[in-house]
Amino acid sequence: AGMAAAFLMEIRRGTQSALLVIRYAAAELPSAPVEVSVCADSLAVRSGGSCDAAALPAGVRLAPSSCRGLRRLRGDGLHLRVRLRDPPPAADVVFTLRESLKPNKNYIFYCQSCGDIVVKDRKFLRVLPLPSEDWSDLVEEWCCHPDPFARSALHPQHGDCFLGDTFFLLNSGNDSHVPESPKSKESTRVICKRCKTMLGETVSSDTIKYYVTEVIIQLAEGSFSPTPRFQFVQSMVAQCLLELSSAKSTFRFTIKGDNGKTYILIWLLNSDTLLVESLGSSSSHSVFTPFGDILMPSSGPVGTWNAVKVLYQPCIKCRNKDLADAWENDMGVHPLKFPSETCLELLLILGLSTASLPPSLRCMNSFQVRNSFY
Repeated sequence: AGMAAAFLMEIRRGTQSALLVIRYAAAELPSAPVEVSVCADSLAVRSGGSCDAAALPAGVRLAPSSCRGLRRLRGDGLHLRVRLRDPPPAADVVFTLRESLKPNKNYIFYCQSCGDIVVKDRKFLRVLPLPSEDWSDLVEEWCCHPDPFARSALHPQHGDCFLGDTFFLLNSGNDSHVPESPKSKESTRVICKRCKTMLGETVSSDTIKYYVTEVIIQLAEGSFSPTPRFQFVQSMVAQCLLELSSAKSTFRFTIKGDNGKTYILIWLLNSDTLLVESLGSSSSHSVFTPFGDILMPSSGPVGTWNAVKVLYQPCIKCRNKDLADAWENDMGVHPLKFPSETCLELLLILGLSTASLPPSLRCMNSFQVRNSFY
């Protein structure tokens, strides 16, 4: 049975340690003393003759004798720390865009929001990564003579797909499935014909940039599999953070819109988090579940998620302007560009995740905390 006293366990794979938070819904706070039992494969909470218990997922085994630091925090519940008996299961390999696109295979590109076909039956002869967006700024460090690339443009030919940090470039050619962009000078946005969502931008007369948060790419012989919008956006952004932090040892990011504005500052703390949460009772839904049914497993009273933990600061309406300006001029900060509407969606996702955490875990050094699932 699900626990009326919901629990949230945040596990660090690297240290094989966990923070366990047990919390009752406000209307169910027990008047009798509470007894917490931690076993290798289960948790139990007893109070006033009642007992709530939940089994831990396979692969998560605790060392009960290592429990320490039990305390009760107002508004949070009971906190304690515990070590794991065995290493937790390894994180699933992140499925990146670079791994999903292969040469000489037919692909269909769908609008992520509505499922309409954007590009149909496209086969690439070359799938190549682009240099980072600030590569041209570093040319002076590489060359002792004038920039040899000043008049060169990295535009794909018809059989090419070029991959950036948050986008990919395609040659539009004569593909009738590519949506037309507005002809007005004020915008080069590429819009989905069906739902009018922004999918990307026109880079030149024959090159289109599609953002990874706006399209789903699948093999032509497969069928379209929709993914909830919030789940898709946070998964793609988490993948971008993981890939860049691994490849470039970059852990601070600015989230910018296609209008050039900075929306969010993100600081990646760790990528080895495993979250375990009880899902069986309504109290746990209201207290801990980040996005309601969107991220819940199909069955079972306990859910697990791989997650990255980030600190963030919103920058809309001139908030944190001084910090944003400082990050803008810091070479250690990497900019990530998305459609402005997606930046606002991401800010909402961050806020919802922060609100789902116990109050004592929501802030760190003036930054807000969130767990991003992938």
